[in-house]
Amino acid sequence: MTSFPIDAHVRFDAHPVHVSAVTATVTGSHAHIPRAGLEAAGWTPVDKNVLVLARIDHEEPYWANEAAQHLGADGVTVEITPRLRKAIYEEWTWASYPMPWLTRSEMREVSDEAQKIHDDIRDGRLLVHAHADDGHATVAVATYIGSGESVHLHGEDHLRQVASTFSSPAQALLAFEKLHGLTMRPGPAPATDMERTAAEARSTPLPAHAEPVRPEPETVPAYAADAGDHDALLDAFLDAHRDWQKWRTWSDETTHAIHESQTLRIERIHEADARETAWTVAAYETPVSDRMWVLTATSSTPAPVLKELLDHLANPDDWNTTLGSPVSEKTVTTATQPLTDAGWKHTMDGPWIRWTSPAGNAGIQFDALAAQHANQNLTTWIVWAGPDPNRATWTITASPYTPRALLAALSESLAHGTGHRRGGALLSRKAGFDAAKLPSEPLYSPIVPRRR
Repeated sequence: MTSFPIDAHVRFDAHPVHVSAVTATVTGSHAHIPRAGLEAAGWTPVDKNVLVLARIDHEEPYWANEAAQHLGADGVTVEITPRLRKAIYEEWTWASYPMPWLTRSEMREVSDEAQKIHDDIRDGRLLVHAHADDGHATVAVATYIGSGESVHLHGEDHLRQVASTFSSPAQALLAFEKLHGLTMRPGPAPATDMERTAAEARSTPLPAHAEPVRPEPETVPAYAADAGDHDALLDAFLDAHRDWQKWRTWSDETTHAIHESQTLRIERIHEADARETAWTVAAYETPVSDRMWVLTATSSTPAPVLKELLDHLANPDDWNTTLGSPVSEKTVTTATQPLTDAGWKHTMDGPWIRWTSPAGNAGIQFDALAAQHANQNLTTWIVWAGPDPNRATWTITASPYTPRALLAALSESLAHGTGHRRGGALLSRKAGFDAAKLPSEPLYSPIVPRRR
């Protein structure tokens, strides 16, 4: 087959109004060729030469880059603007993502399956008969037009999945009514905020000369805030407290900060992944003695929580402690009093005592068994946000002799502190998850293949 040059140019850019949406401006005498390919890939025409990609999983930059590579391989001239290229290479994950054991590519696979379900419903290929609330998520029963295959759906937006399949609508409806009869409602559930935003981006012509806008940061509890710039927080801390000195390792991967007494030291690992330890704080009785206590924090620890920690490290009275005295009931009570006062749920599970936020998405855990071996610096306290300590978005761990004033300050930050988060549920942080280091037990099957 003889090839011929394609007179077509596609300019990919960030949407000027809608966050994460992407535009493609197509020009040239053969503009209909890339336009057809983009429409087949889910892009929506909104103007004579402009198409928009607006998804419910905020993965538009990734799929725009994929489209650009395919079009370029076909001989189409492709341009990606600098602001879109920056978004393409920005790594992020969802705040409080319920399946943190997944790698970034696996998360994208799950969200793409959710996008396909959304598109099938939107385009009339999947008819939703009824929906319900199962107490944790929205569920629905639906049938694929033409095939007759019926499915139960679980979740919303980027987490919606096929939970089970049935050979007929009657079987699916009977099973659904048996499970969710009390909350069952006819038809699809009301559109979510993300669905409405995506629909608006696909249906509204682009404003002339509009500049991209970013959402104003929303105020959230401190434990749900963005991680922010940890290096900037450390620099600000050292600038404000001249009794600390800063040392960089030969590789520039790690910074050490040491108090002038040489009995308190901070290690900061700059390129740690989101759930890996990025901060280690250790206190010593003398410059050459063993550790009195040690505390760690992951790279995704929210900025207001980390700032609270650093503020207390500035005062020696807040981090000095005495070796030899066991962790007492008074220590535990004082350390968690702000949570108790704020009405956090108090539970016991074997040696573990937990205080959990009313929404169940953050907490502090005390390990009474580890506290009995205080001289071993075992992890006795875990501060976290997420479904539970084993599937946390971020964690802080502390050994038995960690000062109760410091722990109480962290409790106060969790109970009453606030911070900011940009982009709604998005957390703009490096992902880089290593699935081998995380729990493998899923909340529910990540992907259920379906016949089409």
